[in-house]
Amino acid sequence: MKSWNDRIARCFAALLLAACAAAVSLSHAQSEPPAFKPEEIEALVAPIALYPDSLLSQVLMASTYPLEVVQAARWSKSHPDLKGDAAVKAVENETWDVSVKSLVAFPQVLEPMDAKLDWTQKLGDAFLADQKAVLDAVQRLRQKAQSSGNLQSTEQQKVIVEQAAPQQTVIKIEPASPQVIYVPAYNPTVVYGAWGYPAYPPYYWPPSPVYYPGGYLARGFAWGVGFAAAGALFGGFNWGRGDVDININKATNIDRSFNRTNVGSGGQWQHDASHRKGVEYRDSASREKFGKNVAGADGRGDFRGRDGAGDRGGAGDRGGAGDRGGPGDRGGAGDRGGPRERGDAGDRGGASVADRGGAGVGDRGGAGAGDRGGAGVADRGGAGTGDRGSAGVADRAGPSAGGGRDNAFQGVGGGSASQRDADRGRASNASMASTRGGGGVSASGGARGGGASMSGGAARGGGGAARGGGGGGRGGGGRR
Repeated sequence: MKSWNDRIARCFAALLLAACAAAVSLSHAQSEPPAFKPEEIEALVAPIALYPDSLLSQVLMASTYPLEVVQAARWSKSHPDLKGDAAVKAVENETWDVSVKSLVAFPQVLEPMDAKLDWTQKLGDAFLADQKAVLDAVQRLRQKAQSSGNLQSTEQQKVIVEQAAPQQTVIKIEPASPQVIYVPAYNPTVVYGAWGYPAYPPYYWPPSPVYYPGGYLARGFAWGVGFAAAGALFGGFNWGRGDVDININKATNIDRSFNRTNVGSGGQWQHDASHRKGVEYRDSASREKFGKNVAGADGRGDFRGRDGAGDRGGAGDRGGAGDRGGPGDRGGAGDRGGPRERGDAGDRGGASVADRGGAGVGDRGGAGAGDRGGAGVADRGGAGTGDRGSAGVADRAGPSAGGGRDNAFQGVGGGSASQRDADRGRASNASMASTRGGGGVSASGGARGGGASMSGGAARGGGGAARGGGGGGRGGGGRR
């Protein structure tokens, strides 16, 4: 009988596990976004499909690192006089991916990628999901532009028609001069002819007058100013295979730390997840392929438009290695601010704890920066933690303003600790009764306004008497 019960239990457990697995699989299937449709991909690549091949390939690569694109665009805005190869040289020490670094040569490209972040991320997601589908969409649009009479060789570009495979004709676009690169701007609904997908209108942004002062010219194109940026180009396409290739030597000239091992056979580009900076991948296949070794979401703050790349005043710390005023102490090795006297420790004129004006503690404007309890007491402002004013964390005026929301009750002990404190308090009160008039501990050096003692060193009790007496404050010698 027992054997039958065991078998039934095992069968029931197996069925339960199978049901759970099916439920999880169904949940993932329901939450999985649909694959990009061909017409949706055409709408995404419409504003860039007529770029020179090399530049287009680098835009596609860089779109998979949207946070770094934002950072590079900010850099470009802050250095408006640097363009072309000079700009690329200036960012050689930045940690961005080589594709992102190369785009600082073309601020007219970076600007819309930053301004249209939703488009940038979708473009990168589509490219990571299926490179060939994106390249096929580019070729379909180039053929439409050519059929409409709007794509041909000019002073700025060369249009080349080649047979990439037995039944595949491709249209390549190259700079007319390898030394000067022009980036076309155009209205997709003009250059491609009538747009056939009303559900997926093409992305479009008017050309910036800063980079295209003459506006649109013949056939709906604006060419603007060419940049000397031959050294910024290192990418290209293998149209027959349907992927992006890179020139390793040129990439290394742009980025000395370029990882030569992260390149497929024949120079095939490979996505580097370390430059994703916590931006989530759209679909499960991309997450499975690229998301395993990605660092945390420390950069999402920047992606959402906040400076500091998620850093809240230090390398993720709250003003120190997680301490609050020392290695787990509250004002020393378990003390509340020193020798436990109310003349040295709890006194409003003392130099150690609860000092609202002293030189290192509780100081709302001094070096202690927000410490309400002394140089080591639940320090809210010293070098410890929860700093409301120092260079550590939660600095409301510093570069990580608004961070570090400490729990107001952090560090408070449990019931047993409170009972011990109450016992010490009763003992302290008894001691204080005998020392209130004596000349015990003075409050000199910390009285509310700084280093001077009050009334010749007397601490609020008059005649030099300390409120806590000689060592009798809240726990005798100060040890808990």
